Amino acid sequence: MSTIPKIVILGAGYGGILTAQRLQKELNYNEADVTLVNRHDYHYFTTHLHMPAAGTDSIDNTRVSISKLIDEFKIDLVKSNVQEIRLAEKKVVLQDGTLSYDYLVIALGGEPETFGIPGLAEHAMTIRSINSVRFIRQHIEYQFALYKADESRTECLNFVVGGAGFSGIEFVAELADRIPELCKEYDVDPNLVNIYNVEAAPTALPGFDPELVEYAMDVLKKKKVQFKIGVAIKECTADGVLLATGEEIKAATVVWTGGIRGNRLIEAAGFETARGRVKINDFLQAPEHDNVFIIGDNSLMFNEEGRPYPPTAQIAMQQGVVCAQNVVAAIRGKEFKKFVFSNKGTVASLGKGEAVASAFGKKYKGWIAAQLKKVVDMRYLFIIGGIGLVLKKGRFL
Repeated sequence: MSTIPKIVILGAGYGGILTAQRLQKELNYNEADVTLVNRHDYHYFTTHLHMPAAGTDSIDNTRVSISKLIDEFKIDLVKSNVQEIRLAEKKVVLQDGTLSYDYLVIALGGEPETFGIPGLAEHAMTIRSINSVRFIRQHIEYQFALYKADESRTECLNFVVGGAGFSGIEFVAELADRIPELCKEYDVDPNLVNIYNVEAAPTALPGFDPELVEYAMDVLKKKKVQFKIGVAIKECTADGVLLATGEEIKAATVVWTGGIRGNRLIEAAGFETARGRVKINDFLQAPEHDNVFIIGDNSLMFNEEGRPYPPTAQIAMQQGVVCAQNVVAAIRGKEFKKFVFSNKGTVASLGKGEAVASAFGKKYKGWIAAQLKKVVDMRYLFIIGGIGLVLKKGRFL
């Protein structure tokens, strides 16, 4: 080990950025070299991407420059793609160089899980990054223009969203809010537009309170969303989707939100994984690699009932804080801290002025839940960027 230990953090999502911020706070000057690797020079709010994807918000509200979030005298930001993690050599291979580490934090974020459904990877779009969101937004607008050029192409006005979990529900809600504006802009009869939300599970928003699920579906049905619950997508084609029931929906737009898996680089590194996630210990360490910490979508942790925690921003943020504390403890030879998830509740947005929430042991719906959603968002902005970021990016209206 060099005189000054090298810490490398891969990924500047919710987990990675909080690890970096906490390390810069807790480490003394020259106590460690910290490098944060990210493919973009900005951090984006994954939980907001459904809005610019539908076109109901600007992309700028969804990202913030990493240099505004970290102290570049304390943390080296390297903008590059990670190509390979070499555990035996304690090295990370980047697109344009190699980094060696004493301590590694893997926070690379997830990838869409297609569950082997034929054609999904080729024909469906996914809400996973600023660039994918830009593409979806422009694609949706283009479909209206195409339809106006040739009104026999009714498939241009059919939109299929696969998955009715959080991302799917939040995206169809925004899309349903956006459609009337697009119809007005392109002189299209709103009655010709169809939004389908297809979910293989027996309920939308799995794991959510049934009363709130019912409320959410009622709100969205009023916005003309057509649900197909308990129905799997059997195949995705260039023309739309084929459902397990045999029904075919012709649609020029298919957006898949049906699941996240861990990053393929982790499997390639030789870790034992379940859908790209590594089962870590209570201190967030990888099995047989005490110097490697894995957090966020790449980690697999179980609650008291033995069920895996869902990969949420909330858990990634909390893991980031504990991860930094444990890296510092490792450097100083101090005792590690166990990670205990504290559930602050969940909120699902249903478009303008509507949401459902479970928080503080209570259920909320409608306008109050929508305000809670804003509070949650602003709290995050405050945690990573203080009051300045809240004032710049917060939604007060």
